[in-house]
Amino acid sequence: MADNGIQQPTQAELLAQISELQAEVRRIAELSSNNRTTKHGGEDPKSSNQNDTESQKLTPPKEKLTIDNPFSEDIMKFQMPKNFVLPTALEPYKGFGDPRVHIRKFQSMMFFNGASEPILCRAFPTYLDGSALLWFSKLSAGLISSFEELARSFIDYFTASRIYVHGTDYLSTIKQGQHESLKDYMTQFAEATMEIPDLSPKVHLHALKSGLRPGKFQETITVSKPKTLDEFQEKAAGQMEIEELREARKTDKQQPRREEEKTFRSQSSKELKKPFKLNPKFDNYTQFNTKREDIIKEILHAKMIKPPNRAGNYQDQRFVDRPNHCAFHQKFGHTTDDYVAAKDLLERLARQGLLDKYVDGRKNRGGIKTPEIN
Repeated sequence: MADNGIQQPTQAELLAQISELQAEVRRIAELSSNNRTTKHGGEDPKSSNQNDTESQKLTPPKEKLTIDNPFSEDIMKFQMPKNFVLPTALEPYKGFGDPRVHIRKFQSMMFFNGASEPILCRAFPTYLDGSALLWFSKLSAGLISSFEELARSFIDYFTASRIYVHGTDYLSTIKQGQHESLKDYMTQFAEATMEIPDLSPKVHLHALKSGLRPGKFQETITVSKPKTLDEFQEKAAGQMEIEELREARKTDKQQPRREEEKTFRSQSSKELKKPFKLNPKFDNYTQFNTKREDIIKEILHAKMIKPPNRAGNYQDQRFVDRPNHCAFHQKFGHTTDDYVAAKDLLERLARQGLLDKYVDGRKNRGGIKTPEIN
């Protein structure tokens, strides 16, 4: 027994307590391991069955690959004309832009081809794409019995997709150019108004008048003060006819002038292209017993005549026509016989009797006389 009165455990009791503690530690370790396994998929059967049921509830149903026919029986019974052809100029609507504009374009093109109510309904889906085609595929079977119902449903669904580029303030920025015709101005203005919803006719008329170019027509509008768009357009139609008439007259005046200028230029070019050619001065020429080229060389050597001022000047060897040489000019390019001036010169000397030795049948062959050339 200890001094303080407390009985100390024996060695055997201590060993037993240590064994119990070790067993408790092992049991806690096993429980911890089982918890980790459960989190990573090692669930008990009851928990696994419960999770399978919940996963089946959360799994979405498979998407339906086919679509229901939203048109009524009367529309589908209609017999399509054999010669009917769908217009190809209209772009499919993809869910962006004003749906009302798409409806108007579609109807205008289809009416041109003589389409009726059933044809409008059955042809409309071919001009849809993207989100618009997806909207059509979700319509309930047999829901649509007229094109009015189809158009109304289409516009209501995509009404938020309307994007207007301009407001009424934009109209005040449209001005007629200095050289812009009234027709072009009116066309530009009309295109801008198409993009503005619920445009007031008064605002439309005021902006149209304010954008006119200063001139006679603007003064006419200021004095007449049209109160409606119809009155303004009536006066504008008359002014456009006047402008077109003036333009036609202007064109008619310019056409003869252009033809005259064209003819003048053509004649001038022909005259420029026509090579200069000397005409012979004599009706008949003396028949010499020697080549004219040799006669020219001899009378030049005897100084009976003077050579031309630019005779013998340097010629570019790349453009020299060597087979043809002129003794009078002392150059290549043409022969002495081809040069009319040299031929006339020799004829004048022959008629003066200075070249008798070169002419058969003449007695004076005593030499070359000095010519008297005026």
